[in-house]
Amino acid sequence: MLTSLRSDILADIDSDDLRVIIISAEGPVFSSGHDLKELTSAQGREYHSKVFQVCSEVMTLIQDVPVPVIAKVNGVATAAGCQLVASCDIAVATEKSTFATPGVNVGLFCSTPAVAIGRAVPRKVAMEMLFTGTPISAQDALLHGLVSKVVPEERLEEETMAVARRVCEASRPVVALGKATFYRQMAQGRDAAYSTASRVMVDNLALRDGQEGIRAFLEKRKPVWTNSTEKAHE
Repeated sequence: MLTSLRSDILADIDSDDLRVIIISAEGPVFSSGHDLKELTSAQGREYHSKVFQVCSEVMTLIQDVPVPVIAKVNGVATAAGCQLVASCDIAVATEKSTFATPGVNVGLFCSTPAVAIGRAVPRKVAMEMLFTGTPISAQDALLHGLVSKVVPEERLEEETMAVARRVCEASRPVVALGKATFYRQMAQGRDAAYSTASRVMVDNLALRDGQEGIRAFLEKRKPVWTNSTEKAHE
């Protein structure tokens, strides 16, 4: 499943037509994480290492690809499934969705999910989730920043697509530049982050779409994006 997800994410990543990725699931479970049958001692340490390597690659890929990735959650998201939600750029969840890191209850602390979850929610919230395995509600997930929006089940498709369509209205190279910069500066200290972001603002202004957006605003019209990384001037 992880290998398939990685392949799907990479499939059209170089296409200018790809503007947003939505990850969703069918049934009452968004993702319950790893199949514990794959994690018994019979599989061996080498196989276990491969499982977690691929999992880490998928989670980092979601944040490294140049388009926004939206989690469309309708149901249970536990362990690596909760990690998947935390790794996405945006998450829209239904009111019945729940989120948990229950690994501690089966003797397998959710250390890799903690990487993404610990960067998405306050530390003490993450620690309570990790130490107790107790699920949190969609509203608590919203309160703590694990998801972006909570909606009734019947509006999940509508609300998710509304976000996706809004993303598609923007310039792809500008969004790609902004996403990469956001994650880069978040890993830096304040002063370094401002230095990074200031340089990128200048780079953004040098893009054709950067100048087109400003002209369109001043001329009170809709911008016409080129969706290329061409420079507006040398």
